[in-house]
Amino acid sequence: MSDKRIIRAAAVQISPDFDRPGGTLDKVCAAIDEAAGKGVQLIVFPETFVPYYPYFSFVRAPVASGADHMRLYEEAVVVPGPVTQAVAERARMHRMVVVLGINERDHGSLYNAQLIFDVDGRLVLKRRKITPTFHERMIWGQGDGAGLKVAQTGIARVGALACWEHYNPLARYALMAQHEEIHCSQFPGSLVGPIFAEQIEVTIRHHALESGCFVVNSTGWLTDAQIEAVTTDPKLQKALRGGCHTAIVSPEGQHLAEPLTEGEGMVVADLDMSLITKRKRMMDSVGHYARPELLSLALNDRPAVPVTSMVHSDTDINAIGGSFYERQREPVGSEPAIDD
Repeated sequence: MSDKRIIRAAAVQISPDFDRPGGTLDKVCAAIDEAAGKGVQLIVFPETFVPYYPYFSFVRAPVASGADHMRLYEEAVVVPGPVTQAVAERARMHRMVVVLGINERDHGSLYNAQLIFDVDGRLVLKRRKITPTFHERMIWGQGDGAGLKVAQTGIARVGALACWEHYNPLARYALMAQHEEIHCSQFPGSLVGPIFAEQIEVTIRHHALESGCFVVNSTGWLTDAQIEAVTTDPKLQKALRGGCHTAIVSPEGQHLAEPLTEGEGMVVADLDMSLITKRKRMMDSVGHYARPELLSLALNDRPAVPVTSMVHSDTDINAIGGSFYERQREPVGSEPAIDD
């Protein structure tokens, strides 16, 4: 039976708002509204777009980055919170799947997180970049395998990875094995130079071919004024230009619209889901082209947590009102201690 679904997708190339707290969120909501007017059913924003990617960490020494890092903490997104509520309402209003990159704050740590909101506004996936790259390790903590999941949304099976996670073939295979239909990739953009844009194109087209899925890729954009705000050194400013390649690619590795490499804009294309079967009929990397008896992936998909409660009985499992400390100090069945 042929898959007759046609899904309209949008990849957004957009600049953050460095000046006004909440300004980037306003741009996200405006872009979702604009996409809805074009009939878009799935929209993808750049890596850690809210409040902004930490460009400062790429061109400034850690010892000189304290104030900027603290500001990022202050404006980072708590999940759930006001930012996720605002995006969820927009997703529900327009019956649109929204894939958003954020700086997530979890108490004393920041993480590079990707959020997928379903057409009913539910947050169906929150994942964290498993290994921040180079300078990013001074900014974000590490994610875990619990986020290497494909979300079943109201329109398709959607997966996501950030930036150089696409250079980890096992991370990509984890999503491929879950039969992702639309892969949403996110890069910071305005970084490294033209060679980065070329590498992005190679990477997303290869994943589309290998996985037999559509890839919707979004990169950010910095204006000249924003680059000046990050650094006034002309030599370092060169490192904050180029590296933009916002595009939508078919399972056959073909661009479905003209990629966007400069300025703000939106790449929109219709995804003919029957192309997935057409590609996989020839080469299904997790099906008839796989050799699991020779090569297979072991995935630890348990959340990485700093404390694990030592459960002694079913009674302890049900005693969720007691603290971890209390369950450890009082043996099962003992009477509460009585002070003399």
